[in-house]
Amino acid sequence: MTDSIAERANLVIVSRRIITMEHDTDPEIVAIAIRGKRILRLLRRDEIASVVDENTRIVDVGERPVMPGFVDPHAHIEVACRSSFGVVDCRAPGCKNVEDVIAALSEKAATTPAGEWVVGQANLFFDRKLAEKRFPTRQELDRVSTAHPVAVRAGGHLTILNSKALAVCLIDRNYTPPPYSITGLPSVERDASGEPTGIVKEMDNLLPFSAMNRDELAAALITGIPTLFTQYGVTTIGEISETVDGLQIMNDMAASDELPISVRPYIWAPGTLSLEAACNWKKSISVTAPDDLFRIQGVKLFADGGFSAKSAAVKQPYLTCACKGGCTFRGDVALEKDFTRRAIELTQNAGLQLAVHANGDRAQEWVCDTLLELGGAPTGRIRTRIEHAGNLMPSETTADKWAAAGIIPVPQPVFLYTFGEYFADYLGDYGKLGRFSFATLIKQGWRLSGSSDVWVGSESDATNPFFGVWCCLKRQAYSGAILDGDEAISLDHALRFHTVDAASVLGEDDVCGSLAPGKFADVIVLDRDPHAIAVDDLLKIKVDRVFKNGKEVWTRNKEQERDAHGAAP
Repeated sequence: MTDSIAERANLVIVSRRIITMEHDTDPEIVAIAIRGKRILRLLRRDEIASVVDENTRIVDVGERPVMPGFVDPHAHIEVACRSSFGVVDCRAPGCKNVEDVIAALSEKAATTPAGEWVVGQANLFFDRKLAEKRFPTRQELDRVSTAHPVAVRAGGHLTILNSKALAVCLIDRNYTPPPYSITGLPSVERDASGEPTGIVKEMDNLLPFSAMNRDELAAALITGIPTLFTQYGVTTIGEISETVDGLQIMNDMAASDELPISVRPYIWAPGTLSLEAACNWKKSISVTAPDDLFRIQGVKLFADGGFSAKSAAVKQPYLTCACKGGCTFRGDVALEKDFTRRAIELTQNAGLQLAVHANGDRAQEWVCDTLLELGGAPTGRIRTRIEHAGNLMPSETTADKWAAAGIIPVPQPVFLYTFGEYFADYLGDYGKLGRFSFATLIKQGWRLSGSSDVWVGSESDATNPFFGVWCCLKRQAYSGAILDGDEAISLDHALRFHTVDAASVLGEDDVCGSLAPGKFADVIVLDRDPHAIAVDDLLKIKVDRVFKNGKEVWTRNKEQERDAHGAAP
């Protein structure tokens, strides 16, 4: 036992298989010594006794692998947790066809007071995943109820409304959508006579859905975060904000030691706060939690919409559209230059990281050109992010623009499964080029990350990082087809996508994302070694234990765990 109190560990985690995610780790390392919130040392077996005393807790997990907690740099915690409460799950393949959707919504309507909303959560590209290969119609949703406004939210960019919902929202043949952007530019689909079909795009945050009160939202977050994230080993999240209340509740949870993750919020402007208010957030949000658990990270903007709504701004026209005079529609860039320049300047002055949603290649290049006009993205640890860059990149000139502007691309491997095969349906051969070309981008020197972008209508596995890892290796689309198999990457690269490389997006790879002395003790225990199993078995891996900042916050089988104190194994 050491004579130096400073060198004694509060906790030692012992495993015959430690995956540090650091380069050149000593293969004889079998233990992680933790003091307080941080990793003290990595130890060989004969070194363990030097850091323990009678007060040291020793957790020996035997053959089970230990690795750093996962980092999800782009998620929507509040939206995902709210979607688990009071929303009808209409997602395919649980609902196989339109009649299944009608039945699920009707069951909810039967127990909902007249006049209140009945809202269903459906997948992105729902029209490709139902047996009929189309969305439910307005008239079919009228069969659910004429007394309730009914909405099916097919992801975050497209919603189908029944007649009652259209009336509640005052959407008729004379309705004009707002000319400003929240997620992308809003639009209403109409039939040949000019009547709304029920499909609205980029309008979810403009519709008067029933809101949770603060107590209900707190309960949803307290229950939802462990279920959606902690049980899968996620210990740090870049949260794209929804409401001030949601951010305040997460801060309060962290301040009272009830938050099992570190949250790095990006304030959505103008969805959560105006741009000016977001950059001066202290007037709206009281941050009292420790910085390691909750810290306002940046500001999020939308430069275009989603591919599912045909509102991503792309270089080539969509194959079909409702425009007159032939299809030349390529989506709209939803930001104005003056607003974007102001956002760049205000975030830099406030020390906040700017994250810009840009699905389409034209939107990404527009953002890069705007940055270049101001001298490029800020250097250092909080460079400007472009969300979804790397998902579809038909031309290498787009990556050249990323490099010139100095941005961080933030792709989502899970979307390869969710909708990677549908790009071609919307964009023809152009949509088959550069789909999640991770191997190519790595060879070019890009440091990439994996994130869930969990939202309304995400696949049920979206928040499990091993689903993202599986997508990187298997590259299997929703239909079962393999997309561009030559772009598959190694398991180690995929694990880095979801750990230390994901931490680098937040500028935190020096304190999390790998197991090394001085880093926060975010440690997870797996039930099997991802290196020793078939690719499809990655989806079966369970996380047995989760330690956040040295504190155990998740145990899958509590009755099986027996820890020792004081005696080195």
